[in-house]
Amino acid sequence: MQRTFRTTALTIGAVLLSTTATAQSTPVMTAGLTAPVTLTRDSAGVVHIEAQNEHDLFFAQGYSAARDRLFQLELWRRQATGTMSEALGPRWVARDRAARLMRYRGDMNAELAHYHPRGAQIIQAFVDGVNAWVDRVRAEPSLMPPDLAALGITPGHWTPAVVVSRHNALASNAGEESSLARAVRGIGSEAVKRRRRFEPANVKLVLDSVVAQLVGSATDAQLLAAYNGSRSAPSFRADEVATSWRKAGAPAADSSGGRDADRWESNSWVISGKKTASGRPIVANDPHRTIAVPSLRYLVHLKAPGWDVIGGGEPAIPGVAIGHNQHGAWGLTIFGIDSEDLYVYQLNTSNSAYRYRGAFVPFTTTRDSVVVKNAPAVRVALQYTRHGPVLYVDSVRHVAVALRAGWLDVGGAPYLASLRLDQATTWNEARAALTYARMPALNWIWADTSGTIGWQAAGAAPVRRNWDGLMPVPGDGRYEWGGLLPIAQLPHVTNPARGFVGTANAFNVSPSYTRFDALARSWAEPFRHDRVHEVLDSTTAATVQSSGALQHDAVAIASRQLVPLLRDVTFTSAASKASRDTLLQWNHALTADSRAAAIYAAWERRLLTHTADIVLPLEMRPVMRTVPLSRTIQWLTRPDSLLGERPVDARNFILFRAFNEAVSDLRQRFGDDMSTWRYGDARMHYVRIAHPLDGVVTDSLKAVLSPGPFPRGGYAQTLLASSNTDNQTAGASLRVVMDLADWDRAIATNTPGQSGDPRSPFYANLFPLWARNQFVPLPYSPRAVKAYTADVVQLQPR
Repeated sequence: MQRTFRTTALTIGAVLLSTTATAQSTPVMTAGLTAPVTLTRDSAGVVHIEAQNEHDLFFAQGYSAARDRLFQLELWRRQATGTMSEALGPRWVARDRAARLMRYRGDMNAELAHYHPRGAQIIQAFVDGVNAWVDRVRAEPSLMPPDLAALGITPGHWTPAVVVSRHNALASNAGEESSLARAVRGIGSEAVKRRRRFEPANVKLVLDSVVAQLVGSATDAQLLAAYNGSRSAPSFRADEVATSWRKAGAPAADSSGGRDADRWESNSWVISGKKTASGRPIVANDPHRTIAVPSLRYLVHLKAPGWDVIGGGEPAIPGVAIGHNQHGAWGLTIFGIDSEDLYVYQLNTSNSAYRYRGAFVPFTTTRDSVVVKNAPAVRVALQYTRHGPVLYVDSVRHVAVALRAGWLDVGGAPYLASLRLDQATTWNEARAALTYARMPALNWIWADTSGTIGWQAAGAAPVRRNWDGLMPVPGDGRYEWGGLLPIAQLPHVTNPARGFVGTANAFNVSPSYTRFDALARSWAEPFRHDRVHEVLDSTTAATVQSSGALQHDAVAIASRQLVPLLRDVTFTSAASKASRDTLLQWNHALTADSRAAAIYAAWERRLLTHTADIVLPLEMRPVMRTVPLSRTIQWLTRPDSLLGERPVDARNFILFRAFNEAVSDLRQRFGDDMSTWRYGDARMHYVRIAHPLDGVVTDSLKAVLSPGPFPRGGYAQTLLASSNTDNQTAGASLRVVMDLADWDRAIATNTPGQSGDPRSPFYANLFPLWARNQFVPLPYSPRAVKAYTADVVQLQPR
């Protein structure tokens, strides 16, 4: 098989155009089908699959996903199976061990049946479809994605175990537990509570002595190395790519360039027909994750007897997670459930057993072998306690840490339970389907053609009877889960009097709810949630277009409380005075073309930094790092003793210093002429999506692989969530708005494109539209699909 590609920016675009044209002109004979299947790609790149039976439908979904996203799917497979070392060498062994340690090891029959009554058959058909494309690529090397070939990786066959992998699960709060325990050990629980935001606030931050000993001797990086290694996005080194791709003189450093941790803050709302122009409900959703290439999301239309569903999901998972069928539409955002706990154990002197209920219990040990490229295989030992995989062992102090996670039980594969929702026809059926939706923990919204709207929280919610789950606890038997709370008992509502449901990851549970023992205490900041409610409360004739505009709303609610504080601050610099006057006249919208937005964003960043410097004790700054924006607003608008003996003076100094520094920063970026200052500028706030190989390839390839930059508005606390960094690293790659009065009115976007192959015309075709806050149609009816058809491929049984 061809292992290296001599590729330039010019040929990357040409090769697949000619290849695709040939593939489109003739039927494709494919082993594994029972009847012909039609793949119709529309002008945006969305594939509409029409099959004559369920098996062929999901076979074709797998085939289509692999055809568009083989580079992405192969990395998924190797992360799921712990086989990166096999392709790339010894430095991946620790990561592969972590992946195997965290693998689902329960009953596979029960697992597959959980997601759908015919889950085993559906998932196997999907896997067979992926493998059919893999076999074709192996037989025709010219179809190999060039970035995959540049790594010298030959794609392998999938199994159902790859589909149900948990490595991409969105879960909490193992990472927070360790750092919170350090903070409590350092300054005490009451001091931590004043500096953090817990909802409800009556948390019990109790630090056991064995936990205190552990966090005093081991770093978070040590404790969580296996946990993080099993789930972080892979980054590559220059010496792992073909020399024809490698940037001259590139060091053997990782390609990530310090890629931020994945974020999953999202927006969704469902509006009753009583508040819409059409008289029918509207559903809108824009889930936020890392903005990546290839996109994390994949839009698809699945049509066969019993199925007619369209929308977005992840390319490695069959079905549609966000979208609509003929009867209803739905969306999702992360809901606050803490599905993870760290357990700390005292070990015997040989470190072979852990203390549990007064006796030492031997670890359960599984031995495995990691195949390594150009090196001998490495034998690894995987240890487990009754609670779960062992993450860390301190053999000197005879202490160990293990993870208990709801997502390691049956039903913990992310989004797969949406297969049941894809066939729901009523809210009652949707709620029944959602009783199987354990991961990730989500706010699900729904509307159906009867006019019913609803909200149901769903997830694996452990019942903790004697602790909050916020910090590690001893694994000696005193802290055990009382099972999982039935999903039907999680918060929900049907046809609320308010006329809508809006979710944005913030605390949205009524104080009258009685089962906070099963919920998280850490939630997103309230600003996006409050803005959704502010707008929809005053909306009387919502349309698809108004919801699309709201998804791109850039009003920074926090600025309404912070900007007025500048009225009483005296500045001597002319630039600072003019900047202050600009802010005082501002409409509070962080639009890309706004000078005031640039001033505010630069100022808010420094307000957070300088406030944290005062309220966080010096020794705690490496542990707590930042303080919430909502807390910062509280301290600046109502100064208290956390700011020192003279809190008002300290507050005024923070405002003065932060603002002068912000103005100085903008002058350095743009120059002294304030008329040139723009928030959405390549010198300030923009989006450039870095391919996983971005940091190690030539400049000409980088320009093709990594689209951008484009100007961006918004930031992390606006509905247009574009992160707080200069380059947007997180936000909504997928957006969809659906009107139940006419499915063909639906609009959507997915950035940078549907294909992950840089030779494809659909690789980055949606990126300019997305960057300009625009949508494409999401056709559903046969008439609409035909009107937007770009090409058709007929899969024929062989």
